[in-house]
Amino acid sequence: MAEVKTVILCGGKGTRAYPLTAEVPKPLLEVAGRPVLLHVMEIYADQGFTSFVLSAGFKADMIRDFAASAPAGWEIEVIDTGEDTNTGGRVTGVRDQVGDTFFATYSDGLGDVDLRALLAFHQSHDGAGTLTTVPLPSQYGTIEQTKDGRVERFREKPVLADHWINGGFFVFDRRAFDLWQGEDLERDVLPALGAAGELYAYRHSGFWKSMDTYKDALDLSELAKEGRGPWARSVTRASS
Repeated sequence: MAEVKTVILCGGKGTRAYPLTAEVPKPLLEVAGRPVLLHVMEIYADQGFTSFVLSAGFKADMIRDFAASAPAGWEIEVIDTGEDTNTGGRVTGVRDQVGDTFFATYSDGLGDVDLRALLAFHQSHDGAGTLTTVPLPSQYGTIEQTKDGRVERFREKPVLADHWINGGFFVFDRRAFDLWQGEDLERDVLPALGAAGELYAYRHSGFWKSMDTYKDALDLSELAKEGRGPWARSVTRASS
């Protein structure tokens, strides 16, 4: 399993987390006292995937410094793919560093995704790409009411199980590069793969949360205050 490399997109400027990202790249913003990037990498390493390609850009030297202090036994290569490169270009920018099949993910999304099941699902179909889809977490509380308008209860930021979104844990085959269109992974590349019938979705209904803002970092830190957080899938759980 270790030979399947994981590409992590680490080059964005994290404008939604400004001003914290003025001096520190978003992947190095901390969750529970440790960089969110480290939490992401541990999701993979805990399940036996310890070979990483960090596609860097903004403040790439800080990403290199981080990689130099990573746990022993991890294989990490940092590639500077340009400060202003978009998400799709960050993947194609490291195409020479990956094999026939590889993982890809963002540096700020945390989830207890079963990566071996994700990989097995990808290998079971004939598409060039697989994305992980998760139920949409509402940013607002919702109200349940009767037909005549009487309020029955409030639900604080529920998960909307009827709506599924891109959770950011991908598997691609190398031939996906032959079908690659555009520079934006979400707006160009994935829709093009879908239109070509080459993209499949793996459903994950467990924990997932993206660290988009400083408040998200605080929320995730609170979840991890007594351990590594609900996104940490142990080796035992992964193999069960």
